[in-house]
Amino acid sequence: MVSVPRPRRDRLVAAGFALLAGVVVYWLAVDLFPYHSVNDDEGVYLTQAAMLLEGRLFLRPGDLGPLVRPWFFVADTAGGDLRYYSKYSPVAAGVFAVGKVLGDWNLSLGLVAAGNAALIYALAADAFDRRTGHLSVAFLLGAPLFLFTSAVFLPYAPTTLLNLAFAFAYVRTMRRDSPRWGLVAGAAVGLAFFARPYTAVLFASPFIAHAVGSLWWTWGTDEFRPTLTRLLAVAGLGVAGVAVTLAYNLVMTGDPLVFPYKAFGPNDGIGFGRHELLGYDRVYSPALAAETTVRLLRLLTTEWTVAGPVGTLLALVGLAELPTDREALADPRLSAPALRVVLVGLVPAVVLGNAYFWGTLNGLENGLIGLLGPYYHFDLLLPLSAFGAAGALVCWDRLRTATADLDAPKRGAILAVALLLSAGVGGVAAVDAVEEPYDENRLRTSHLSETYEPFESWSPERALVFVPDPYGDWLHHPFQHLRNDPGFDGDALYVINDGDVERFEAIDAAPDRRPYRFTYQGEWTGAVTPTEPALTPLDVKRGGRVRATTTVGVPARATRARARIVTEDGSARYALGPVDGPVTVDWGVDSTDGTAGVLAPNGTAAATAPLPAGVSRVTLLVTFVEPQGTTVTYRQTVSVERTVQGVRAIWPPEVKICSLTTDCGRDGVYVGPDGDYVSGVSIETSARASNVTAASTAS
Repeated sequence: MVSVPRPRRDRLVAAGFALLAGVVVYWLAVDLFPYHSVNDDEGVYLTQAAMLLEGRLFLRPGDLGPLVRPWFFVADTAGGDLRYYSKYSPVAAGVFAVGKVLGDWNLSLGLVAAGNAALIYALAADAFDRRTGHLSVAFLLGAPLFLFTSAVFLPYAPTTLLNLAFAFAYVRTMRRDSPRWGLVAGAAVGLAFFARPYTAVLFASPFIAHAVGSLWWTWGTDEFRPTLTRLLAVAGLGVAGVAVTLAYNLVMTGDPLVFPYKAFGPNDGIGFGRHELLGYDRVYSPALAAETTVRLLRLLTTEWTVAGPVGTLLALVGLAELPTDREALADPRLSAPALRVVLVGLVPAVVLGNAYFWGTLNGLENGLIGLLGPYYHFDLLLPLSAFGAAGALVCWDRLRTATADLDAPKRGAILAVALLLSAGVGGVAAVDAVEEPYDENRLRTSHLSETYEPFESWSPERALVFVPDPYGDWLHHPFQHLRNDPGFDGDALYVINDGDVERFEAIDAAPDRRPYRFTYQGEWTGAVTPTEPALTPLDVKRGGRVRATTTVGVPARATRARARIVTEDGSARYALGPVDGPVTVDWGVDSTDGTAGVLAPNGTAAATAPLPAGVSRVTLLVTFVEPQGTTVTYRQTVSVERTVQGVRAIWPPEVKICSLTTDCGRDGVYVGPDGDYVSGVSIETSARASNVTAASTAS
């Protein structure tokens, strides 16, 4: 039997743990987040990653203009033409692009998770020993913050990977007197700065403090010159990373000191005082920062670290391993005791630094931190995992010492029972910590799956899809699963369903595409509650006149009905009288006399309203009245354009079924016979332009 040297065996075990971390995170990404989380920033990074794969820094929408503006993209007209660019740095997007190159976007998430696990092992082993390193990865794997934040396309895990790579290389350059490792450390921290400048500075600050201390401690000694050489290697490439960041700013915003996120929201960013982003503003005071920080720390230490409060208590026990003598602290070679102090220094750096950032408050108030954890504090997984593992081993070693005088069988039994009990308690606490966010995210995914159901069996071919915009004039907010190719030339082109003029502009900008309307019944609640979706193929009716026939079912208990035609310039009523079966209404628009009207059974105009020139909307309302006076209204709204050449109408209309009112919200959207309506509701509608007839059924 071949014996494996202990150091190699330890590294193989660590590699196995890292691989496990990557597999678990990949599985969560594929299984729990197939449509992404409800943090719509994921769509920003994935769009940016697709742009990088095509060599683009800007999106150029051409005639589509604002109809295809993605969420959190800056609109810019430098050079004359409209273009869009992400408010975020391209570093995380570049990491995610690696997954796509390998065949699956989600592979990048697994690789980043494995890298973070491997580096936390290495740093914990450097600060303590290899067994602490192994256990620290197990603690990392049990932390909900690591699992859920790593499984989504957000920048926190990739930035932590760069920060950990910097720390790993910094330890080696100081211990091995290696400027080459210093260059690696500088490159990593420079890239981390490019990714998330403030996050990188916070993480690097304890190491910077150690670097300054090292120069102080070695001043006037033979160690000063090699220490300075190592640190200059780190600083050199670190400053180069800052230069690259400023150069990128210059290319994107035209000013090296204006970051893209500042171009998007000038009043966004760090600091106290008034902040504003997209109409939402707060005065972020020190008192509010303190309150926010306390809430975040309570969440982190009781719900989002391994086994909740158990993991936090073990990390506090692990602080017993901190050095107390001055010589251990003042160590330019960054020995294990000195490294422990640096790692502990991450806690005040990250906590106090993020207290100065109002985004932490937004994450709490919009519910995203409740689903993915306090992701702004993701770097704290390093000290929590390392010191949590150290604390567990302190407890174990002290129990072994306390039972050292017992006979072997009794000692073994006590240790076995203690191990089983601690594993049981820790396991239950770990499962409990993961269970709640898992269930909450699973609920959102279930509802997103229902929302996107029409697209699952759909094979688009030169399609133009109008997408609703419940949060404003943005794509990917919230429907980030429906993303355009960077050149807007994919099989499906998604545009904002914003208004009548914009619908015709989109159709004219993509004349070779078949239009579709994606809609849903129910208010959008961030996938907290389900919606009933529909994907309807559209057609543009063209001619001197467009005539339509609508047949509607009679709601239960209704006894009479009336019709009303409404344009932007007027309206007209038509009494349909008593009803005893399905009601058919003929109606239409006419360019020759400039009217929209309801037709009598003999084909003559029974009620007409003026049809404005240009683009407008025409609405037909068929209202049923019950004996007690309650009503149910079928509301059909069609986008119409009237020109000297004739009329165009986008068909079929948008349909709503309204109770007690003639104008209702998304709860009344008609999505077919499977929707939730009062008994008896059904609708069929067809339209014909000139002498061409084409029927479309919405039932």
